[in-house]
Amino acid sequence: MRTWTRRHLLLSAASTVSTAGLAVTASVPVPAHAVTGPPPPAGAPDDAFVRRLGALPGVRIVEERPGAEPGYRFFVLGLRQPVDHADPSAGTFEQRLTLLHTSAERPTVLFTTGYEATLTPRRAEPTVLLGANQLQVEHRYFGVSLPRPPHDYSHLTIRQAADDHHRVVRAFRRLYPGAWISAGGSKGGMASVYHRRFHPHDVDGTVAYGAPNNVDDRDDSAYLRFLDTVGTAADREALRTVQRRLLLHRTELVARYEAATAAAGDGFRIVGSADKAFEVAVLRVPFMFWQNGGGPADLAAVPGPDATADELYTWLDRTTGLALYADAIARVYIPYWYQLGTQLGYLGVPTAHLAGLLRHPDAIEPRTFVPRDIPLRFDTGAMPDIDRWVRRRGSRLLFVNGERDPSVAEPFRPGPRDSRVLWAPGANHHTGIAALSAADRAEATATLTRWATRRPRVPVP
Repeated sequence: MRTWTRRHLLLSAASTVSTAGLAVTASVPVPAHAVTGPPPPAGAPDDAFVRRLGALPGVRIVEERPGAEPGYRFFVLGLRQPVDHADPSAGTFEQRLTLLHTSAERPTVLFTTGYEATLTPRRAEPTVLLGANQLQVEHRYFGVSLPRPPHDYSHLTIRQAADDHHRVVRAFRRLYPGAWISAGGSKGGMASVYHRRFHPHDVDGTVAYGAPNNVDDRDDSAYLRFLDTVGTAADREALRTVQRRLLLHRTELVARYEAATAAAGDGFRIVGSADKAFEVAVLRVPFMFWQNGGGPADLAAVPGPDATADELYTWLDRTTGLALYADAIARVYIPYWYQLGTQLGYLGVPTAHLAGLLRHPDAIEPRTFVPRDIPLRFDTGAMPDIDRWVRRRGSRLLFVNGERDPSVAEPFRPGPRDSRVLWAPGANHHTGIAALSAADRAEATATLTRWATRRPRVPVP
């Protein structure tokens, strides 16, 4: 089977997102006029900065790593956090952070993927645009940021994660008193918005890329409408046809899938069987296709009526990532599916064209990926509360979405308080400010620069 990384998971409220900062890394082409100037040189090698960094309450310097761009230093850090911010007696855990430091005089970007931290010195798009410092926060219960016991997920809530971010800002404002901008893509963008909901004054603005907003988990109509209208009628029929053909070849393809998984030393204890995992992959074809591709080359590569079983299998693996549903990767993302099944919600996909070919009615429910001994009780008020805050009280929020991204079929719709939703023409889930139209790109960069030139605050004592 193909080796898949988190770049290909794409499961966030609609789908997971990529380590690459979700298409907002320094490799994104940025127009020259958008950059506020090169960052000043990094601190002198006398380690005065290291002493100040290590003196922050609760902070542990794990290591300083090489590879940062000129003018930057890159640190891997740990920050001691409460397991339960409302109950100090619940104990603590160490949350993984990374820091790209350039100067205390520059703005600071608070960045998260919503999953584990990326331990390479990549600058997110706002960091590039502002010549900023960048503090990346690993989401609790991902990577090494594991409260104990690690399989008790009762403290994995959007409020607890927002409080984690709040303590990070309070600690590091001692070093960086200037403007702060929070940012993230997909689930990271969602986490940035949730942080603002509970701590609206921690940062001076937020950029959320491709962030889903599943307000009512019982209503999937926005996602179904999107998948029934995106592209051309011929494009959609080609995907429906290949789904049917995959299921008609189920016996042969599942046997191949199971054998390849076993050969890799893996299995399907979490999902239940190779047959169910295969059905999950087939059901998610339209969503994953449009989220990650959808361009002319991708459309031309959709298997036609003469495709062999081998060609069908290879295409399915490339499109939906068969390794994602086997235990080795599925186990890592139990916390993600737990969040979907308790607060974030999940989406539905069209199935009428697959009548008579499906065997697992609950195939793409979060419970499929969460062991039965872990309770799932859905909080129906969590997402409506976030949505109301964004619409009625949210301020300085910038949402950047891809026009062909099914993840944002139900987008955030902020009110008039210095907030906007901007759409990148023809773009999918992996988009950024650089992909916007010239007018929108200019507006977004001007807005970001304005937010980042607010007066410095007095450090929190």
